[in-house]
Amino acid sequence: MNDELLEDFESGILTLTINRPSEHNTMSASLSEAFMNALQRSGAKPDIRCIVITSKGNIFSAGGDVSDQASGALIDKDADPETARVTLKKTILDGMEVFAQLHRITKPTLAVIPGAAAGAGLALALACDFRFCLDTAKLTTAFAKVGLSCDSGLSYFLPRIVGSTKARELCFLSDVITGHEAYDIGLVTMIAPKETFEVEARNFALRLAGLPTVAIGYMKEALNSSEHCSLDEILDLEADSIVRAMSTIDHKNAAKAFVNKERVTFEGH
Repeated sequence: MNDELLEDFESGILTLTINRPSEHNTMSASLSEAFMNALQRSGAKPDIRCIVITSKGNIFSAGGDVSDQASGALIDKDADPETARVTLKKTILDGMEVFAQLHRITKPTLAVIPGAAAGAGLALALACDFRFCLDTAKLTTAFAKVGLSCDSGLSYFLPRIVGSTKARELCFLSDVITGHEAYDIGLVTMIAPKETFEVEARNFALRLAGLPTVAIGYMKEALNSSEHCSLDEILDLEADSIVRAMSTIDHKNAAKAFVNKERVTFEGH
């Protein structure tokens, strides 16, 4: 196991914890690889009902390592300019695949944000289905402050969450907003004060883990597809998904419980 990413599984919840507090939990290449490996393994495990992304310390993630960019460490100085550009682009794309994987995975995902999130760190949270944030946490897109355009899917996720105009404001101006302000604009799902943050975040994760995971996966696939598919394509996808969902134990138990006016406990299959 990569020490930069800690894994814990309990009560159907897989918690992936960024463990680079001395580096402000920045997204290193090895950390991205560890995330990819963990997500690929968890996707096929039915006992994993929810995935939580969080971090050690009081910073969620400061994003990419700006010191590498400032020093030029990412650029192959011995290659011709075009080759160097192509190589750098591939390196960046490889590092960003984890954000796409997190967005696509057919499990409910929750970012638990105990502190500052910036740049790619904010994008990591936005790639999740839900965001539970400390009310005093400080969030910023950050890229414009260092003369860069967005990466890590930020320009894809952000306007879909807060709308196009607000996304431009947050990206262009790169203002720092608090967890309270993020909640007010719909950037985060829930906030809590420090005193109850861990308990409330855990309770929300347990709620997600108690959902009918297979059906949620189909819902997530349809919602993601709706961003680029026609209505007819979505209707076809929904029809196919609901036929498959009808064969699950969760649906059969829930249907009986509904008729009998009983409470159902979903099992995730």
